[in-house]
Amino acid sequence: MIKRRNASELERAVALLESGDWRAAHEIVQRDEDSRLSCWAHGIVHLMEGDTSNARYWYRQAKRPFPGEPLAAKEIDALKEELARRSA
Repeated sequence: MIKRRNASELERAVALLESGDWRAAHEIVQRDEDSRLSCWAHGIVHLMEGDTSNARYWYRQAKRPFPGEPLAAKEIDALKEELARRSA
């Protein structure tokens, strides 16, 4: 289970990613570089930005394989599922 405060911030960042506001999401996720989920979200931010090399770095930090087909929408959905699973 993840800490509620961190989870709510990350949920906010995910909502911003879904709406296409990767800049605002970046402001949130860059504050928590210790959480693998935040690092994953950080990687998604850079996917959306078009900075693949930086996205790969954050996926490594998250201990996640970089997607063979890096589609931000699919990654956001997967992150939302993982957040829901860990919050339960």
